[in-house]
Amino acid sequence: MKFQVTDIEFDFTDSLDDAHGELSLGLQEDLICDVRATIWDADDEDDLVEEITSATGWCIKSIDYRHVLV
Repeated sequence: MKFQVTDIEFDFTDSLDDAHGELSLGLQEDLICDVRATIWDADDEDDLVEEITSATGWCIKSIDYRHVLV
């Protein structure tokens, strides 16, 4: 299925690796915009969260999305 993220909140205090460090507010906003601009291919909501976490390296606190029909 295809998903478009309409809103997302990352836990910018918890990355998948320690190399990330802290992101400035500008970089945080850029990352959020990039995620929202992407059409994600995933099996379900859990897979969507895993795909985004894996792609960004940041854990997700909350997410809203819609299904995209192609």
